[in-house]
Amino acid sequence: MDISKQVAIISGSNRGLGKNLAQELLKRGAKVYAGARNPASIDLPGAMPLQLDITDPESVAAAAAAAGDVTLLINNAGTSTGADLLTGKFDDINLEFNTHVFGTLSMIRAFAPIIEKNGGGTILNILSVLSWFSIGNEGAYSAAKSAEWGMTNALRLSLASNNIRVAGLHVAFMDTDMTANVKAPKADPRDIAKIAIDGVELDLYEIIADDVSKKVKEGLSGEISSLYPQLFQ
Repeated sequence: MDISKQVAIISGSNRGLGKNLAQELLKRGAKVYAGARNPASIDLPGAMPLQLDITDPESVAAAAAAAGDVTLLINNAGTSTGADLLTGKFDDINLEFNTHVFGTLSMIRAFAPIIEKNGGGTILNILSVLSWFSIGNEGAYSAAKSAEWGMTNALRLSLASNNIRVAGLHVAFMDTDMTANVKAPKADPRDIAKIAIDGVELDLYEIIADDVSKKVKEGLSGEISSLYPQLFQ
């Protein structure tokens, strides 16, 4: 894919990875719609701010009507409530799934026909190493990301005949507002944005952005004990 010829829409573009993805695309010559619940919060010279709340069907429909030339959809918007599956509030668990699963699906259902009409293109879902692995708490986030990974696989098959490539990015912790309280090594979101757009440019279906994600993926082919040794102590 020639990035300089693409028209992209990115959800959650006002900060973190989303903002860096938008900047990377602009740097490579793409036209960019920068989506956020509050478009006034977007500070991206050259981008077109767009009101977008992926959990609101009316907002998604309005964005699709306004951005009819899109060929690249990046589903980046996310949330992390910290909810535990057993003790967390159901409102928080619902928010995780409404954002990462149903909100993402809503965006794909709205924009896939547009991308097809424009000759085809790519959808990139920002997943997580926690799509594959649970750290024992914040189970709602991990479960929702796992569901988003499964959805990515299903839609990859469904949309292939429409000339739409569905890709997934797996990455561990990044130095963003969402992980401000996490005490662990964190990647620079600028580096991850470059890796992500390089992967899109190379037409990859799966983009593994860091060593942690590579190691966890390798562990999936082993026994449960290789990923969760604490269960066997």
